[in-house]
Amino acid sequence: MPSLSTSARSWLPFLKRVPLLASLPENDLETLAGDFRLFAYPRGNILFHQGAAGHELFVIMAGKVRIYKITPDGHETTTNIFAAGDLLGEFAIFDGLPRSASGKTLTRCELLQMSDVDFMRHLRAMPDLAVAVVRMLTQKIRWTATLVEVLGQYDTTTRLLHLLLSYTQQFGEERVAGKEYVLDWGLTQSDLATLVGARREWVNQILKQWAHHGLLEFSDGRLIILDLPRVIAERDLRVQAQPHAPISPNV
Repeated sequence: MPSLSTSARSWLPFLKRVPLLASLPENDLETLAGDFRLFAYPRGNILFHQGAAGHELFVIMAGKVRIYKITPDGHETTTNIFAAGDLLGEFAIFDGLPRSASGKTLTRCELLQMSDVDFMRHLRAMPDLAVAVVRMLTQKIRWTATLVEVLGQYDTTTRLLHLLLSYTQQFGEERVAGKEYVLDWGLTQSDLATLVGARREWVNQILKQWAHHGLLEFSDGRLIILDLPRVIAERDLRVQAQPHAPISPNV
């Protein structure tokens, strides 16, 4: 992929808004910016493969990326979705092991990329960056722990509702305050199925039911929450019907 720009200052304002980097001193940000390169990728592009060597990390400048694992029999399980401002691919750089998952663009993406050698050099020289990385990794561990809880304790419908609400909270665009939200993330019904370990046919059926009841609509990778309070109430009702610890009502 050809680089979109060779001017580090052209993306410095964006780096100041990246949660991982927002607290860094100006001179540290400028130093980091000089070692990033900006690339564009089309929708459906594989950024890295599970099991391959990892020698670079990515900061998403625009677009969304799906992270997924592949089982020995070839089935995919989506583990997370990332958007602008998120860091990808750091695990293989930190532990030197092969990629633990694959990454694929859900939409056209613009990504800032840095080599493992450059990033580790900056990490050793910038204490504020090291602290920020620890905080970011802690957030990812918390997300993974929540995902394991949801997948392990609740039925498929409850899992899907919870994850849709969680991603709406992260990426959703408010259309009607407190009620209607749009999530334009590029997922297919097959992708949704990999989030909860279901078949695409089941996802198709449940989405039709929710649309019929006026809860949400899903078409061409675009999710519209039509009535957020009702969707939350539906999720909570299902949680209460199952003999497990409740999921936080804030997500």
